[in-house]
Amino acid sequence: MKLSRDQLPQLCEKIITTLPQGGVVILQGDLASGKTTFTQNFARFLNLEDAVTSPTFSLQQIYGGDLFHYDLYNYGFEKFISLGMMEELERTGYHLIEWGDEQLISLLSQAGFAYCVIKISKCEDNIRCYEVVNGK
Repeated sequence: MKLSRDQLPQLCEKIITTLPQGGVVILQGDLASGKTTFTQNFARFLNLEDAVTSPTFSLQQIYGGDLFHYDLYNYGFEKFISLGMMEELERTGYHLIEWGDEQLISLLSQAGFAYCVIKISKCEDNIRCYEVVNGK
């Protein structure tokens, strides 16, 4: 689906419908494709007033107590696992993970986590393409 930033509430609603009890949302896309921008919009959709920033250097940010934001770019899957972050995913809420890969998706599936994947790509002037792949 091709959406502009002002249409992101529709995508946020789809995520809530897909994962009504919360779960993991894997955000995939190139650098500057809009992964953090999506997270900012998702936080607004949840009526959170926190300033959402990329957790690139901290690995995890928590907003409003039930929105968790992770960035694996600098750390990678192995570090994520070695730090015990899988246990964090058991907390109630939405867990948005930037740079999640097939290894993480496989582990989530094996462990029985509810998840979906959003593939973000740049299309044209200020337009992003979002492909939602339903997981479990």
